Amino acid sequence: MAKNKRVSVRQRRVSAELRTLRVAAGLTCLDVATALDCSESKISRMETGDRGLYADDVSAILGLLRVPAAKRTELLALVREGEERNWHEIHGKLPTNWKDLIRFENEAVGIQNYESQVIPGLAQTPDYARALLHGGDPRLTEAEVEGLVSARLTRQLILSRRNAASVELMVDEMVLHRPIGDSETMRAQLHHLLLLGRRSNVTFRVVPFAAGAHPGLRGPFVILQFASEPSLVHVESRGTSSFLEEDHHVAMVKAAWREICAIALSHADSARLIASTIGEPVPAEEHEP
Repeated sequence: MAKNKRVSVRQRRVSAELRTLRVAAGLTCLDVATALDCSESKISRMETGDRGLYADDVSAILGLLRVPAAKRTELLALVREGEERNWHEIHGKLPTNWKDLIRFENEAVGIQNYESQVIPGLAQTPDYARALLHGGDPRLTEAEVEGLVSARLTRQLILSRRNAASVELMVDEMVLHRPIGDSETMRAQLHHLLLLGRRSNVTFRVVPFAAGAHPGLRGPFVILQFASEPSLVHVESRGTSSFLEEDHHVAMVKAAWREICAIALSHADSARLIASTIGEPVPAEEHEP
């Protein structure tokens, strides 16, 4: 088994935090290594996730960086739980692991997202996201809604970055017809999908009503693929969100994706369907860089 496969998603979270905290403290890897009497390469590997983490090592770094007690307790708990595969979180009004999802999406070389009920977050317009959040949880304050909208817009930056990841988005046809917000919000959202579909790194496909029952009806998911790390699956349901990393869990979701792809409309036919839904001219089959 490859070495990096032994580093769990919890420990990958801690590795990223260690680097962020060190940079914020204005220290280099060499500074930390010298203070702790260890090699610079050890600190670097701990931060990149190229080696497993040990509570004593992490505790020493957190002490050197003068990390507050609550943060130290949180990160050390993740290190100690690191041998447990998969990561499930139960959250309140605001998802607690969105920061991790955004980081993993930024690191990914490929993203595959299926949604059965709504437009994928990576493709949502601000007005659509706002209407969806208000309707989905009336307890949210205006400030919380705007914070979540901003987080979704931050996620979308990966679509236009240099060396952008390959992003494949797929929805059930019902998503195109479910009114979220007013008619102008829906029209603008579907028009936005047509524009996204012109990007060379983005495909958007629709599973038609005629497909009948299919594996996607069991719920939405995101598959995150990396250049040198094992794939992860992110799933959300009411009040919970999870990163799945066990090989058999990931393999089952990848198999479901392949089965859904086999019955979905092509990228071009999906664009034609979206255009006809909002009465726009059928888009030309072209891609923008």
